[in-house]
Amino acid sequence: MEKILNFILIGRSGCGKGTQADLLMKHFGNLHHFSTGDMFRALAKADTAVGAKIREIVSKGGLPLDDIATSLWMYEISFNLKQDEGLLADGFPRRLPEAENLDRFLEFLERKDATSPILLDISRQEAFDRLTKRRICQKCGKLIPWVGEYKKLEACDECGGELVTRPDDTEGAINNRLDYYEENVAPIVDYYEKQGRLIRVDGDQPIEKVFEDILAALKRIYG
Repeated sequence: MEKILNFILIGRSGCGKGTQADLLMKHFGNLHHFSTGDMFRALAKADTAVGAKIREIVSKGGLPLDDIATSLWMYEISFNLKQDEGLLADGFPRRLPEAENLDRFLEFLERKDATSPILLDISRQEAFDRLTKRRICQKCGKLIPWVGEYKKLEACDECGGELVTRPDDTEGAINNRLDYYEENVAPIVDYYEKQGRLIRVDGDQPIEKVFEDILAALKRIYG
């Protein structure tokens, strides 16, 4: 695997994209992690008209305008991805036209052939259960998934901070996100699958086994 590899993590909210992104970062070392969730949270803190609107939408359990997500990741990649770094996309693309735009962008960068879309496949019910039970550290902001050994944590394993439910993890907001996946993200899965590029991994497995399956699939593709 001498070439610079790029990854697109796809899956329902709660499937473990962030956790697997961290493992990929540690394993490969030369990846730049771009998360639309992180970008939106940063934008929501901005003292701007857009920041205020996003805060209002999120507080009601809604989803920000899709076109903003596209603008954010294109800007972030353009200004921050170095030539010797791989791209690790987490939370985008979110719609089929966005996936097509990303493919064109990757072709422009001459990276499409070294980019693997990875689906962390969990059921809607599993996603709902994880999202209603996951927690966030009130001190450092680390998101604690409701999987494996993390279920036993009574305090943050990074800083010892108190663990609380994330404000936007209400049942209504969670169902909105899961509905959005069915309507908008599922067609992206079909798009990559028809191209023969999709790596489908059983996300219901323990975190370590999910990562092992990802690495095994990558080895089959790239040697």
